[in-house]
Amino acid sequence: MGYKKKTIILAAIAVVFTMLFLFYDLSGNIGYILPRRIIKVLAIILTGGAIAFSTVVFMTITNNRILTPSVLGLDSLYLLIQTFIVFVFGSNSIVMMNSSINYLLSICMMILFSLVLYRFLFKGEKNNIYFLLLIGMILGTFFNSFTSFMEVLIDPNEFMIVQDRSFASINNVNKDLVYLSIGIIVIVFLYFIRFYKYLDVLALGKDESVNLGVSYDYVVKRLLIIVSILTAVATALVGPMMFLGLLIVNLTYEFLKTYRHFYIILAAVFMSIIALVGGQFIVEKIFTFQTTISVIINFVGGVYFLYLLLKENRSW
Repeated sequence: MGYKKKTIILAAIAVVFTMLFLFYDLSGNIGYILPRRIIKVLAIILTGGAIAFSTVVFMTITNNRILTPSVLGLDSLYLLIQTFIVFVFGSNSIVMMNSSINYLLSICMMILFSLVLYRFLFKGEKNNIYFLLLIGMILGTFFNSFTSFMEVLIDPNEFMIVQDRSFASINNVNKDLVYLSIGIIVIVFLYFIRFYKYLDVLALGKDESVNLGVSYDYVVKRLLIIVSILTAVATALVGPMMFLGLLIVNLTYEFLKTYRHFYIILAAVFMSIIALVGGQFIVEKIFTFQTTISVIINFVGGVYFLYLLLKENRSW
């Protein structure tokens, strides 16, 4: 079966799962239940699409199928921001109580961090993408350590609020934030269109890309900005999902057996929707909201990550 037919099959499964989630056990007040499920589905599509999209682009840039945008430290920075707000202003501050302010502040801080990081690391000709990844991992570790330090000092009740922000959840997504995220992602996608043609070439590596006439540093810097914005939007909307991109994109590559990025991106988005809709369905109907979707995703993704490490180790 060709990769085109496989992509169509994934799209069909994503539609079936979405319809099942929307209309399963739709008894009682339909006018109350259905609109809230639609908002959840929109949040799932935005989050899954942004994470899958950004992870495919990031893996193409780095030529590595284990590295994901989380190594840049954005997830750790998000948790640091939430903990710092509670630590300094308290859980009853307007920044924590008003989800729109919190959302915009988190996105602005993560994007600003990315821009500053890229500005300094790409300033000289000798700095490259691998040095960026190293610095990102170091800063991510620092953010995690500082977050843990503040969590020890804050009130136990406020610590529970911080912990709640540490896990992604689609149960209480703000409708206004979903609409705002749609606008941001549409703008980013329109900007990305001009760089789409370079992805298949970038997958060959830096030297081959330069030989084929690609302005490598210029294109990579713009694509990294796109990756940062998409990751920031997805994280600020529902919370961090560290292993989702790793799991989905690697499964997509294994399933399609192609490096045509048009189909890889589409299939990864469809597969992420399947995973998130299916995971949210399990959370609501089987676990009855006793856990969050990120716990399921991180558990499966963590196991798959170990499998990839062992697989790469055997190949070496």
